[in-house]
Amino acid sequence: MPQRYEEYDRIAVITGADSGIGKACAVALAEAGFDIGITWYGDRDGADRTATEVRATGRRCEVAELDLTRLPGAAAVVDELADRLGGLGVLVNNAGTGLSTPFVEVAWEQWREVLAVDLDGPFLCSQRAARRMRAAGRGGRIISITSVHEHAPRVGSSAYCAAKGGLGLLTQVMAQELAADGITVNAVAPGEIATPMTGQEDVDPFTQERPGVPVGRPGDAREVAAVVALLASPAAAYVTGASWPVDGGMLMMGPQASSLPDNSWRSV
Repeated sequence: MPQRYEEYDRIAVITGADSGIGKACAVALAEAGFDIGITWYGDRDGADRTATEVRATGRRCEVAELDLTRLPGAAAVVDELADRLGGLGVLVNNAGTGLSTPFVEVAWEQWREVLAVDLDGPFLCSQRAARRMRAAGRGGRIISITSVHEHAPRVGSSAYCAAKGGLGLLTQVMAQELAADGITVNAVAPGEIATPMTGQEDVDPFTQERPGVPVGRPGDAREVAAVVALLASPAAAYVTGASWPVDGGMLMMGPQASSLPDNSWRSV
């Protein structure tokens, strides 16, 4: 029989929240009433800026370093932050990396680094989160930031696409196995978002033209965070095992849509 669960802990851990989408998720969830744990890698100052913005909403924020190439031990940061905050209701797997190298030239070390950060890390962090949520008996939310390249290939991104595609199917398996515990598991699949990862830090996406994307511009990190906040909310209790593209319609156009040179496709 279906069970009702008490509301899960209003505590969220977001990996890779020192900038970009992770930072936007941390702030959005704080504004929604969550205390926040964030991780960083390579940019402690950025993490401190995120923490300042979170605390400005009146919520608590704890910060920890996370190097997802140092697995499996590094995933213990999930438990560390949960212990410091007093619980865990939401995990957002955001930390990620990529590469742009032809398949035949990808070195084994490059391949393993991308798979470790983009797939092994979310697997291990999600295991730790799910075990805590299951033990607490109040349900919870696991949300992984994948990519439109969870669904469609991109030239030069063999390891990245393999990792994101794997994370997409892992999300579905977790959703099946954890549903009876009141834990929903979903993916959010951004298209081109104006962030440091796409070389667009401090760029206003509304000033950039992308003729091949139906909306005609890159996305803003806050537009991704808004979907994450919805999936993290009690209102999304009946949503699980889904992948939510946040891509301005890019997937409808094909995986290289952002490189189309003009708007001629809009005319019959």
